[in-house]
Amino acid sequence: MVRVLTEAGHEVLEATDGEEGLEMFRMDPTDLIITDLFMPRKSGLEVIEEVRRLDPEMKIISITAGLGDDCAKAKELGAIRTLVKPVKLNELVETVVEVL
Repeated sequence: MVRVLTEAGHEVLEATDGEEGLEMFRMDPTDLIITDLFMPRKSGLEVIEEVRRLDPEMKIISITAGLGDDCAKAKELGAIRTLVKPVKLNELVETVVEVL
């Protein structure tokens, strides 16, 4: 995903887990956050909640396996769009362009 978004002309920062991603966001906010819902240390749902507290207008795309209430919960918490795995790379790029 990083390679495809970079090749599409986007500057991409990558975090290894939700906690690192939040730390990076606090230090240098971005234009868009893409978060998986299942991550170590902090889930994507926790990331969405925290980002919403820090910046209610931040654009967030969530990625999930599509199980249970995950998509609905992510949108309820503030994700603008939710992509279901396996994510088609062209769909990811199109969604990023649309959201930005």
